Amino acid sequence: MAEYRDSSGKRLDDYPQPSVAVDTAVLTVADGALAVLLVRAGDSDDEWRLPGSFLHAGETLRGAVLRSLRAKAGIDGLRPRQLHVFDEPGRDDRGWVLSVAHVDVVRVDRLPASEVHLLAPVDDLPDLKYDHRDIVAFAVDALRAEYLSSPDPAGLLEAPFTMRQLRLAHEAVSGEALMPDTFRRAMLPQLRATGELLIEGRGRPAELFERA
Repeated sequence: MAEYRDSSGKRLDDYPQPSVAVDTAVLTVADGALAVLLVRAGDSDDEWRLPGSFLHAGETLRGAVLRSLRAKAGIDGLRPRQLHVFDEPGRDDRGWVLSVAHVDVVRVDRLPASEVHLLAPVDDLPDLKYDHRDIVAFAVDALRAEYLSSPDPAGLLEAPFTMRQLRLAHEAVSGEALMPDTFRRAMLPQLRATGELLIEGRGRPAELFERA
């Protein structure tokens, strides 16, 4: 088989080749606020980054993401999806590196707690390596757009739940207060009442719902 050359007579190896990395924004709600999972950047005590890795030879992007989450963050069983390619030539001080960013959203009880992990509120991030702050912002914008019209599409709440619990989850994601009546009218057509009530304290029993 003849060696491939393009219309300019060049082989693939004649072109400069960037390194390819994967970085994942794992988002959750912790203490009533949207947060992202960070890992320590090397031996630094005050610099953090998203869990990620370089793509290995013969490896798929998904395989690299799952491997990096397992090795860097101690998490298995996630279902990250591709978010965006960050390709600014100077984004990484180690060289020419493209990052295929991914995002996943999970309940906080699925995330590790240790000295090398940090759940940082997305509106109060520490110093991050490379352009990871931009990756977090992109992931947050995408998630907030999904929560504008659908009831907890990422499944942060376990059904059944009350309308108030659902609204508080949406407020945590959006980062702002929502009008209870307006929120109820928007969400109610997409919910199914279970016929059960939740009784908490002396307040009025609250109706329980699940996603339709």
